[in-house]
Amino acid sequence: MTFSGEFLAFMGLALVALIGGVLLLNLTKVVHMVVALIFTFVAIAGIYVLLSAEFVASVQVLIYSGAITIIMLFGIMLTKHDDENEPKTGKLRKLLVFLGILGFAFAVYIGIYNFNVEQEQTALHENNTMQIGKALYSKYIIPFELTSVLLLAALVGSIILAKNEKKEADDE
Repeated sequence: MTFSGEFLAFMGLALVALIGGVLLLNLTKVVHMVVALIFTFVAIAGIYVLLSAEFVASVQVLIYSGAITIIMLFGIMLTKHDDENEPKTGKLRKLLVFLGILGFAFAVYIGIYNFNVEQEQTALHENNTMQIGKALYSKYIIPFELTSVLLLAALVGSIILAKNEKKEADDE
């Protein structure tokens, strides 16, 4: 079996994404967890580049690695969190969780191994961004605009809630 550069790049990026996810779950400091999440998001963007989806990769970096991570950091800094009250889990529970994860991974492996997909020729690298833009602004314009209105309403609501909390804190 010969290994191509694309295969090795995929395996490296997949390994970084998996390690970032595992670190995210196992680290105790919240800032370290967010850094692990950034590694996972950037590795996924690299996988998108390997799949010739450059637009999706750039959106992944801009939206998830940038904006979502910053919002998470702000949320963490603005909330009170005590991780000292968390009870320690026992070895039996850890073993059961590990066995459950192994069982799920085995089921996914069997499902993928037995999954037959008919191969079709596809046209890669043919104006991916233009095709996404045309679909977004013609076929999916209503959901796109509804999403922007929903995000605007969430932004206004969070500002109102933050002002109410500040006013209540000043009154006390």
